[in-house]
Amino acid sequence: MGRRGILLLLCLLCATIVSCRASSVLRPVSEAHRSTALELFVPFDGSYGRLGDDWNASADENLDSPSATLKDLYFALRVNGILGCQTEGINFEGIASGLQSSLKGSNSLLTYYYSIGGLLFIKNQGYDVILSDADGLFKSIKALSQSDGRWRHDSDGAESSTYASGKALEALAGVVTLADSNLDQSMIEIVKKDIIKLFDSIKSYSDGAFYFDEKHVHISEYKSPLEVSSSVVRGVCAFAEVAPGRLNIPGNKILGLAKFFLSMGVPGSSKDLFHQIDSLSCLDNNRIYIPLIVSLPATVLSLTSRDQLKVDVTTVFGAAAPPLTVRLAQAVYLNSADKPIIENQELLFDQENSVHYLDVVPLKVDVGKYKLIFEASFHYPEDGDKYAVGEQTIVTAFFTGLIKIDKGEIAILNSDGETVETLEKLDLLKDSSLSLSANHLQKLRLSFQLTTPIEHNFKPHQVLLIMKHESKVDHIFVFGSHGREFKLTLDFLGLVEKLYYLSGKYDLVLAVGDATMENSFLRALGVVELDLPEPPEKAAQPPPQPIDPHSRYGPKQEISHIFRSPEKRPPKELSIAFLVLTVLPLLGFLIGLMKLGVNLKGFPSAGVPAAFSILFHLGIAAVLMLYALFWLKLDLFTTLKALGFLGTLLLFVGHRTLSYLASSSSKLKSS
Repeated sequence: MGRRGILLLLCLLCATIVSCRASSVLRPVSEAHRSTALELFVPFDGSYGRLGDDWNASADENLDSPSATLKDLYFALRVNGILGCQTEGINFEGIASGLQSSLKGSNSLLTYYYSIGGLLFIKNQGYDVILSDADGLFKSIKALSQSDGRWRHDSDGAESSTYASGKALEALAGVVTLADSNLDQSMIEIVKKDIIKLFDSIKSYSDGAFYFDEKHVHISEYKSPLEVSSSVVRGVCAFAEVAPGRLNIPGNKILGLAKFFLSMGVPGSSKDLFHQIDSLSCLDNNRIYIPLIVSLPATVLSLTSRDQLKVDVTTVFGAAAPPLTVRLAQAVYLNSADKPIIENQELLFDQENSVHYLDVVPLKVDVGKYKLIFEASFHYPEDGDKYAVGEQTIVTAFFTGLIKIDKGEIAILNSDGETVETLEKLDLLKDSSLSLSANHLQKLRLSFQLTTPIEHNFKPHQVLLIMKHESKVDHIFVFGSHGREFKLTLDFLGLVEKLYYLSGKYDLVLAVGDATMENSFLRALGVVELDLPEPPEKAAQPPPQPIDPHSRYGPKQEISHIFRSPEKRPPKELSIAFLVLTVLPLLGFLIGLMKLGVNLKGFPSAGVPAAFSILFHLGIAAVLMLYALFWLKLDLFTTLKALGFLGTLLLFVGHRTLSYLASSSSKLKSS
């Protein structure tokens, strides 16, 4: 990871940990942000000391390097300041002198930005850093501005950029901080007007979020709205901190920027996460307006459990808001064009939990999806000069409850559709096991009623009847509604083609479901046996059923082997007797050797023939030992491999031994 990435992660972790200490419950910034920030770091022995040492070494390396670029020095100084590294041995005076020299004659905005930013970090280390020609430097940076509030990257005709505006404002704020005397106030007022022009080009979403974006930019220089907005927010907040007076920026735009950064949740990349948290940190502590976020801890409320409607009003990092009153201006049922169900209800404040709440059950709120419009007003008017809460906050919420299900019945009708042949009552609170029968000239009718907890009509998202044939071919039919009654009539004569002329048993399953219905169900009703006519010659065939993956890729049936029964063997006593008879010749041979004596006169005495003779006898002994091992434990193939090696050895040494004996015998005879 590069030095810039190190800096991004460091700033991200520091800003997030500070926000976590400010409030035990982080809302709107959630605990997920803190967890994501910490996952970017690998602790060592329960601390981050080793990580800090590694990055400290990287920063010191750039600070001591004479070939380090302005960008490298800027990020090295920033990392050094964040980590609180040891500054002994670092020549900050020399670095400051080099940074001031780079400002002379420069026409590049990034040169101004990195050099002035580096000087600010050195000053924060306790060193005396002063810009002698601050007025001239201020005018040089201001010369890069455009009439619409945007800035150019340099004076060589470069295209103006909103992203560059943020960098320029940060650099100008640094010049004001490092100036040896008060700057020309008229220049500062001009920059204030440029900022107002810049905010005239801000874009917005329908939910009240505001953001900055580039107008025209090459693909190679593309900056996302998050990066551009983050740059402008940092620059504007930095300039507002050092400029006298107050920037005339509407509070709803500051609040809209906060909503933009919060609306993206937890970004997927560490760079975007840094831009989000860093921008929110600037907005959380600025001299223009501090945005306050009106949010709901829970957007799904159960009427059955008598949940209260709770509202939090906090800063972007979850810090407590000043005393204020929250009103529910309107609660509108989204599926109805009627007037608001609730109007102008003031929420109570729970000081222990710092949350505003409202009991909605006594207000006869019904189940459904609602648009809630909140208004907040400060108890003390002076708080309105510091905080921005917005005129209205619109939130979507769901109220859930138990739906009453009754008057269920199923009937088989004759072809006229009026004469009832079979009628059964249904208890849709539990499964049923009805058994019905019909032919293609008859009809099936199924009906029931749904009502809300306050006896209003209820129309769920899904009301379906599923008919599944015994061959696994299923069909889905949608109910129609008339007020609170849901009815479905199936004319089998008109459905024979859709049913593929398949006679037999069909399982009936009723499915009723909705996001606000706590007792949604999938209920088995029973079976109906249909007697349909034979299909014509060119009738459509049922679709092929998908192969069950378990039957195709699951474990196969175990294969049982039938082994041949072992052959009958002789009695144990007979085998032992045969062994004794086999060993008797060997015993006789040994006894004969003992009686006759061993003649070693012919054993070679010379060195090489004696060695071959010893190897020959050892080889014979090894063969005998191999026979014994074969009898006890070795298999035939292992024995043959070893015997092949020993046989080759015996062939060679035996030939040499016998050749020597034959030569000695012929010499003895000739002499």
